[in-house]
Amino acid sequence: MDFLFLGLGLLLLIKCADLMVVGSVSLARKLGISTLVIGLTVISFGTSLPELLVSFNAGLDGNADFAISNVVGSNIANVLLVLGIAAIIRPLPVKDSTVVSEIPFSLTAALLIGFLANAAIFSSVPELSISRLDGGILLFFFVLFLLYIYRTSNSDELLHEELNRVYLSRTREIVYILVGIGGLYIGGQLVVESAVNVAELLGVDDVVIGLTIVAIGTSAPELVASSVAAYRGYTDVAVGNVVGSNIFNILWVIGFTASLQELPFDLVSNTDLALVAAASSLILVAMAVSRTNSILRWHGMLFVTLYIAYLLFTVYRSQLETVG
Repeated sequence: MDFLFLGLGLLLLIKCADLMVVGSVSLARKLGISTLVIGLTVISFGTSLPELLVSFNAGLDGNADFAISNVVGSNIANVLLVLGIAAIIRPLPVKDSTVVSEIPFSLTAALLIGFLANAAIFSSVPELSISRLDGGILLFFFVLFLLYIYRTSNSDELLHEELNRVYLSRTREIVYILVGIGGLYIGGQLVVESAVNVAELLGVDDVVIGLTIVAIGTSAPELVASSVAAYRGYTDVAVGNVVGSNIFNILWVIGFTASLQELPFDLVSNTDLALVAAASSLILVAMAVSRTNSILRWHGMLFVTLYIAYLLFTVYRSQLETVG
């Protein structure tokens, strides 16, 4: 049954991602909003719902390792796996605003959570943790990000983009977006729960499950949405979805969860946080190498290869810890 639910979840993700991308792009164009902005907001929020649910429930259940590793692993998967596959489908031009603002904001978010967790300035326990006040700080920076997006949406440069026009009725746009987000949420749940059940039957460690299987499962909406967007030629949506989702995951998902329940932090997670920052920096390196501000197909292949290496490293590290 788990394999059946896994298949159903993936099918639901594919169809609903298509609906959400089409509806969001149509709505953005009618409102004079850049497709990059819609990718950074509506689509990022919708595809981050599985991470929010998994981390929130894990935090309340006392499984902090699962809550944090899910977000960290998902962010690594978003860049290396999601963006990698999207770039293989179609080379992805990256806007100057993404290079100058959004990617650095994503890097800053990863560094911020690492600082707050290791400094433990506002924690009430001697162990490392992300306290409730830390969660409030993360939410504050999330509000700043939303304010930046609001200002970006009013940018003259973005308002006058030359795009292929695809218009739906307003009712269909809203229905497509809501059904798409709802379907991504349900599909993500099916994928995560069925994958976790299979992993637990195989005796896989919780942290490894969070960093790999659950991370890939909760990144499935981003993967499908960005792949569909790249296939349809909406490269701004593909890139904006990944960068926006990474910011949402750290500042909104961890911030919201930690503000309700203090999350103990394991030192080993620092390695994975460093990899999140390194993966985001790799986008900038790829564009510098291409000299066209684009993530090319061979970059995408390299990203996916690095992600496979990361999965192998995670499993190997877990085995060493078990033996130790």
